[in-house]
Amino acid sequence: MKRNLAYVLTVMLVAVASCSFTNKSFDNDDKDKLLLDLITYVLEKGHYEPKDINDDFSVSVFEDFIDVLDPTKRYFLASDIADFEQYKFQIDDQIKNTDISFFNLVYERLIQRMGDAKNIYKEVLEKPFDYTENESISIKYDEEPFASDRDELKERWRKQLKYATLGTYDSKISHAEKSIEEAVADDHDHSAHTPEEAEIESRKSTEATLDEFFDFVDDLERKDWFVQYINTIVDEFDPHTYYFAPDDKEKFDMNMSGKFEGIGARLQKKPEGAKIVEIISGGPVWRDQRLEVGDEIIKVGQNGEEPINIVGMRLDDAIKLIKDPKELSLI
Repeated sequence: MKRNLAYVLTVMLVAVASCSFTNKSFDNDDKDKLLLDLITYVLEKGHYEPKDINDDFSVSVFEDFIDVLDPTKRYFLASDIADFEQYKFQIDDQIKNTDISFFNLVYERLIQRMGDAKNIYKEVLEKPFDYTENESISIKYDEEPFASDRDELKERWRKQLKYATLGTYDSKISHAEKSIEEAVADDHDHSAHTPEEAEIESRKSTEATLDEFFDFVDDLERKDWFVQYINTIVDEFDPHTYYFAPDDKEKFDMNMSGKFEGIGARLQKKPEGAKIVEIISGGPVWRDQRLEVGDEIIKVGQNGEEPINIVGMRLDDAIKLIKDPKELSLI
């Protein structure tokens, strides 16, 4: 019975989301406040076992939201958390009054700190790591305090990046040693990585991974972060209930039904456009056989319309334009 009620509640949340924002003249704050008001109403009136929205509820939302945004404590500083704590016992009142001051402060500071983080990891990865130095790193992030200043944060990033790069470095060195052994065995001159080359390539690999991650983050919009805030609130009522934004609901329905629109391929954002990284068997691309994994889409045109350049476009926005593989312009 509880499962059925939880399902009904989820449907109600989706319905609220789907019909809430047809008026495009709303400012972001107006949209967010309306969504918060409607979600809270549904949770309080439609949930089979609603929780009291009080100070304890407020503290839980505060702690969980910060943890979701910065679980490894590599963005926010201790001073940021001190600024946020003015709202620690006020989120319950803000929810009741459709006030989003706490979210606004955290969101604006997060965007600032993520910009700082991009500069920090670039600085760290400019210099070689010394793998002969004996160092330790704590991965019990919940027990670690937030960094007190940028220097401490940079040192935390340095150790984390050295730790992350070590596996790649070790793999390249092991491969080099194996190549040397094979060269000696068959008397051929096999080129192998020197430790210096392996170290440089390992850092480049780590940097490329982080570049892709931050490219993804840069594509996120304010509404995406606000959905996370809403779901932190929803989760306090019931961990089995989840709010879907309209676009996410559409993706969920496609996954559940197996009915996929579009070209039938998984795409990855690249500076040059959208790269095809997987082709779904039975889909339009698979049947058409003109496109292959590795092809890069740079323009999209439909029904004879002027093709739209998707270079630099958010991947989700580009995917919405892609419907027919015959209408794509490729590199």
